[in-house]
Amino acid sequence: MKKIRVKVNKIVEGFLVLILGGMVINVIWQVFTRFLTSNPSSFTHELARYLMIWLGVLGAAYISGKNEHVTINFFAQKFNESIQRFMNRFVLLSILSFALFVMFIGGIHLVYITSKLEQYSPSLQIPLALVYSIIPISGLLIIFYKITQEKS
Repeated sequence: MKKIRVKVNKIVEGFLVLILGGMVINVIWQVFTRFLTSNPSSFTHELARYLMIWLGVLGAAYISGKNEHVTINFFAQKFNESIQRFMNRFVLLSILSFALFVMFIGGIHLVYITSKLEQYSPSLQIPLALVYSIIPISGLLIIFYKITQEKS
């Protein structure tokens, strides 16, 4: 399972690098067209927003898998080891529940609804279901990462 996890990490890392590179190129193009041609590009603002959504949500799943997300453990460290284990299990169950019910199931529902309503982005004219599809994908990634997480 560790080999699969390493491969998934490499794929997600590569995808995050591509998204960030795309954002940089997009913003450079936006600045170029705005200040040097005096004719700003019409799609760059929207594309930057959608890429930022993808970078943030997918990045959160990636960081969750690396177990490097922000935690406040000041009070948890004050308890004995058995209570700390219970709190860690509770946090893990909470993360799994959120990822399953809100991100994965709710995200699939959101993608389905926007697809059925045939909603498109104003400038790029891409289906909003494509933009929102990162939510269930990231939810599934978080579930995978937490299920395959090594015991601490």
